[in-house]
Amino acid sequence: MKNDLKWKLIGIFAIAVAAIYIVLSKPVKLGLDLQGGMSIILEVDVEHVIKTQYKQLAQDVKKKLKENHIDVLSVKVDEDKILISLLDPTHADKAYKIIKDNFPQVDVDVSDGMVKVSFSQWELNRIKKLTVQQAVETIRNRIDEFGKLNANVSKLGERRILVEIPGVVDPERAKAIIGRTAQLELLEVVDSAFSKEELLKRYPEIPPGTRIIEGVPEKINGQTVKEWFLVKDAPIVTGSELKDARASVDSRGKPAVNFELTDEGAEKFGEATAKMIGKRIAIVLDNKVVSAPVVRSRISKSGQITGNFTPEEAADLAVVLRAGALPAPVKILEERLIGPTLGKDSIEKTLKAGIFALILVGLFMIWRYAISGFISVIALLFNGLLLWAAMVFLDVTLTLPGIAGIILNIGMAVDANVIIFERIKEELKKGRTLRVALEEGFKRAWDAILDAQITTLIAAFVLFQFGTGPLKGFAATLSIGTVTSIFTALFVTKVFLDIVLGGKKSLKYAF
Repeated sequence: MKNDLKWKLIGIFAIAVAAIYIVLSKPVKLGLDLQGGMSIILEVDVEHVIKTQYKQLAQDVKKKLKENHIDVLSVKVDEDKILISLLDPTHADKAYKIIKDNFPQVDVDVSDGMVKVSFSQWELNRIKKLTVQQAVETIRNRIDEFGKLNANVSKLGERRILVEIPGVVDPERAKAIIGRTAQLELLEVVDSAFSKEELLKRYPEIPPGTRIIEGVPEKINGQTVKEWFLVKDAPIVTGSELKDARASVDSRGKPAVNFELTDEGAEKFGEATAKMIGKRIAIVLDNKVVSAPVVRSRISKSGQITGNFTPEEAADLAVVLRAGALPAPVKILEERLIGPTLGKDSIEKTLKAGIFALILVGLFMIWRYAISGFISVIALLFNGLLLWAAMVFLDVTLTLPGIAGIILNIGMAVDANVIIFERIKEELKKGRTLRVALEEGFKRAWDAILDAQITTLIAAFVLFQFGTGPLKGFAATLSIGTVTSIFTALFVTKVFLDIVLGGKKSLKYAF
């Protein structure tokens, strides 16, 4: 028996030392409400993605019909459907079957020789859900690339995203990185001019498979000018084929961004540039030409984006390119800045509340249960140490509601001890010895404690799963505290009681 107690005590000591080491190794992460920062609510333009998907679907359907020798007279893309006019209307039923067999995600309707194609409701819901999920991941990746800001990025409703960045020092820069679409395309330049009107004079009708894109303004001989470009519509490569991007300087020592392509992208780029020697290639970012260098030789693996960048802009552009383009434009609906003074004041008030609660609970336990109450206070302090160490180890962000969860956990941890002590007192009233009463009291208390803590863990899980940032902070500390309180109540408290009271038949002021 003594040997068992000895090893249990060594185990508790080892856990305490490990917990102290973890707590001292690094500070716990503080949330937005405790250290200040910014909170942004974004709305994802899912309709933009649906329009793009319809354009792609129109091309795929047209190609598939052509492969099956059905001539298409025209294809009109609307916001919620594609209208296909056939050269021979009698082929409408055949076209219907081909589209249904090859595109299971669409609904098809034939009327007066016209074929109407639209995404099914299931597919529309899938596109919307996937778009928002991709936007959340992209924004999270961008913030991670920007620096270790311990940000919270979470979905809010069907198409909104909540971004909370604690301690951010430059809100405008953060907003630019978060909200920038960053869609990169490398396009072949057909022609260019210093005004759109001049291009339209040369091309009264835009050639099929081309489009006009404006360039970014730049200074030439002291004058600000803007070039316009007629480019081929189909990109040579896009940002999805980007492997890496890093801020650098160009041949004139000005800030630039070097990029590297994937093996597949490099092969495509190499084949295209080998045929474009002497021609210009447009580097298009978010539908604007940032630079259009002349191809001097075959380019495959890497290239450089130049423009009127500041060093900071070049670094930020590299960040968003590495993290990937947003699947759809996003709009900032709401932004809030929280000063560090408010967070500091919150910490001071909640710490005072926690200490006050701990003192009151400790005094009550000692008054009500004497020696055992004092042991429960020691177990309670041990529980607090374990809880804090677990938060540091699991990288949990501490929020103001999270501190409330910790304070609530003080009462919950004591509640388990109260159940145990009352069961022991009941056994003593039956005439049991102190040793037997201890064993029976813990056995009888086990089911009640476990049931109560499991229901708490279920509630915490639901809060964490469906709640936003602050609620998740509360749920995290509540669930961790629940687990540690079970351990301290049923193991640590029992070991200390066995050491102090276990060898005695009875003891005054034991309970």
